[in-house]
Amino acid sequence: MTTNGGGPAPDEALFAEMGALIREMASAGVLLATGGLGQGFHVSSAGGELSITDGPYAEAKETIVSFALIEARSDEEALQLARRFWSVVGDGEGDVRPVFGTPE
Repeated sequence: MTTNGGGPAPDEALFAEMGALIREMASAGVLLATGGLGQGFHVSSAGGELSITDGPYAEAKETIVSFALIEARSDEEALQLARRFWSVVGDGEGDVRPVFGTPE
């Protein structure tokens, strides 16, 4: 799951509630990692030539600002965890994406 910038600024209550959710998910064994992501650069390759630009987002409000790597048994479980996460965060947007190629 990722969260994109542009939502409300976090406050102490949000940090406390998110901390409780993170501890709960970690105890249940579904939370594998969390973290923040900074603005990087975008690389594209065509004909053996690399093009490097600021990005990958046009504006700072579009950046991915945090992530949670979860282990869900199904799409429905991933969506259930995402619903719980967004019930804490409130307004905003993000993505739920599968990770391929991880060892079993």
